[in-house]
This record gives sequence, structure tokens and C-alpha cells, in this order.
Amino acid sequence: MNADRPIAPTRIAVVSGGVGAARFLAGLTDAIEHGLVDGCREADEVTAVVNTGDDCTLHGLSISPDLDTVTYTLAGAIDPDRGWGLVDESWRAMESLGRYESVRPEGSLAAPRWFNLGDRDLATHFFRTARLAEGASLTEVADEIRRAWEVPVRIVPMSNDRLSTIVRLTDEHGPGVEVSFQDYFVRLRHSVPVESVRFDGAAELAPAARQALETADAVVIAPSNPIVSIGPIRTLAGVDELLGSRRDSVVAVSPIVGGAALKGPADRMLIELGHEASVVGVARLYAPIASVLVVDTVDAHLVDAVESLGMRCVVAPSVMSTPERARLLAARTIDSVR
Repeated sequence: MNADRPIAPTRIAVVSGGVGAARFLAGLTDAIEHGLVDGCREADEVTAVVNTGDDCTLHGLSISPDLDTVTYTLAGAIDPDRGWGLVDESWRAMESLGRYESVRPEGSLAAPRWFNLGDRDLATHFFRTARLAEGASLTEVADEIRRAWEVPVRIVPMSNDRLSTIVRLTDEHGPGVEVSFQDYFVRLRHSVPVESVRFDGAAELAPAARQALETADAVVIAPSNPIVSIGPIRTLAGVDELLGSRRDSVVAVSPIVGGAALKGPADRMLIELGHEASVVGVARLYAPIASVLVVDTVDAHLVDAVESLGMRCVVAPSVMSTPERARLLAARTIDSVR
């Protein structure tokens, strides 16, 4: 950090997926509290623009996995082992659904148990579903939920409209088999090869998300899956153009470390879709919209390859294994575009 820099109000927008983004955001709020981010005095100057391509409806409930993961993490309520859901959760409702499996007619989708919803977590989905049915926008509901959890960071969905991530499986599963992202990620345990990914729905960037991306002093693309976490946000009309127009103030953190994803299928998915599972592959995806890529120290030997693509490459420990490491990564990331 340059101590001679003038202190000025700093607004930060973080383009976010789920677990990796949530951990980065927690590190960022911690860095702000420790005075490590020049000019940014309060966490409410941070806005998370969150992927909703994973959203789904189960049991008649509107479920927003990434919004909830970010909220629960920043509230200090996330299950630290799973990285999703609430800590000290119980599962009696899901267990009780087993009673009905023997009477469920063939072809019925009633009472699925492959997607676990904890008893306490259900309250969030009850609230969201009821508020949306009353006509509230997803932006309004996300804000109400984060305030109920006393989260200072502003959390906004990428869109108030439906946009669903659809995964096409390879031919070994039958020609042209497409499944929802949650089917792929949870039911199939993201263990099956992917042929393509598409985004279904006529969605627009939510006004609050647009304002955050336009007015922030720095925009961070969080260490999330570039295809299915950041990809849905980028597919919205005008997002790439907006980020590209302010590219000098956009920094991305690589979710690939040493050629592998720390969590989830990002590395395999990149390869299956014709990309390179390395920080160089990530740089190729982000070079049009970001001027800086933050990579882990194990990838320091690839700095020249990244920079040959027109990005500045910053090397820093990026595995957020402790709150301190997450805090230092966040501070270094913001400092790279200040």
C-alpha cells in the first residue's frame, strides 16, 4: 500500500459467484475493518453483484444459492465445512420427506431429496418466496434478507429476471441431454463431462447492479467459476461493454491455482469446453474486461504469459485458508487498481 496516496471515498463492486466470492468478500470486509483499504472506511461501501443463474424452484420455493451463500458467509453463519448452508443445521424436514417416496407416482417431481434444504435455511426460502409472490423484486428481497442477517455489505442480484444456467452433457448420457445447473452440480455431483453451457431466459442487468458497476471506484471479479458463476453475469446485455469501458479499474482474481480449482468443477469444465485450466486460460477469458489478474505464488512462473495477453499480473498468496490470508488477498487485490 502506498502511504502517500490521497485518501478518497472508495466504492467497490465485486462480481460474485458463491463460495469463493463469499470468502473473498469476508476478507474484504475484514481488510476494511483493519484499515487496509485506502479510502474505504465502511463495509457498506462494498456491493456484491451476485450470480443468479443457479437459482431454482424446489418444493414451490424460490431458492437463490449464491445470494444465500454470500449472505450467510458475511453474517458469520455459514457452515465452515460445507461452505454452504447454515452452521449447526438440522435436516428433519428433508428426512421426513422420505415417508412419501413410496407413494410418489412415477414421473412425479414432488418432494425431491437430492437437493438438501436445512430446517433453518428453509425460513429464508419461505420469506423469499412469499415476498416475490407479493410483487417484490429479487433486489428488494435480497436487501431485506441481508439486513435481517445484519450484513453491512450491499448484496444485489445480477438481475430481477429469470436467467437459468443450462448444462449440456456429453453424448455418453444420450444425444442432446440438457440439465439445469443444480441437476449437474448437486444431483450429478458435477462428476459428468460437459459438452456446452448456455443461459436460458430474457434477463436484464438489475438497475442496482448496473449502478454498482458504473459508479464503483474499483471492480473486482471474484475467484469464482468463470463459466457458470461469472458467465451468467457477463451474458447480460451491456455488462462486458460496461466493464470493458472501465477496464483499467477492473481486477480479476484467478479461481485456478496451480492448474486446479480449489473447490468445484471449474478446472474440468474449462478443459471440457475447450479452454486451458491455468491462470493463462483465465487471463484469456478476462483480458477484454479486466486490466489486472491476481494469481497465486505457485503460478508466478506464468506472469509473462499472462502479461503477453495485455493484462498486468499480480502475484500474491490467494488460497484463503485463514481469515488473515483472505484479508491480505483482498487488500492486495484492491490496491492493484488504485
